[in-house]
Amino acid sequence: MSNTMTAPPGALGRDALAGVRTRRILALVLDLFLVGILAAVIWTALLIVTFGLSFFFLPPLFPLIAFFYNGLSVSGAKMGTPGMRAMDLEMRMDDSGARVPFINAAAHAIFFYLSWCFPVIFVVSLLDAEKRCLHDMLVGAVVVRRL
Repeated sequence: MSNTMTAPPGALGRDALAGVRTRRILALVLDLFLVGILAAVIWTALLIVTFGLSFFFLPPLFPLIAFFYNGLSVSGAKMGTPGMRAMDLEMRMDDSGARVPFINAAAHAIFFYLSWCFPVIFVVSLLDAEKRCLHDMLVGAVVVRRL
């Protein structure tokens, strides 16, 4: 599989964007489930190892795991989280089609979770021709079907 898009930026084909919004929602549900399980396992292990002393320091564990989960999996060779891969999606840089760097992928996760505070922001995806959300635009990425 090539590491660059076949279409020039801004001219993605219909196939690359077909069903992206629905697939992203399903991928999100799967990813939240996986991060929740991972956080619960790590939280339980840390409680056992520290004999419960770490109980009060563990609440930020879920966002921390989500940060690295998104950053490492999207910037990795498969260019997507396990949920995105299950839904046949990948994230690429919008200007070059290259793999998203770790810092952009991790920032994408932060912006995504912050956007839940202002749900009206998700309307941007309905107005954008490439079906991009505001947090995609902020990091310079686009989510497409696997090429």
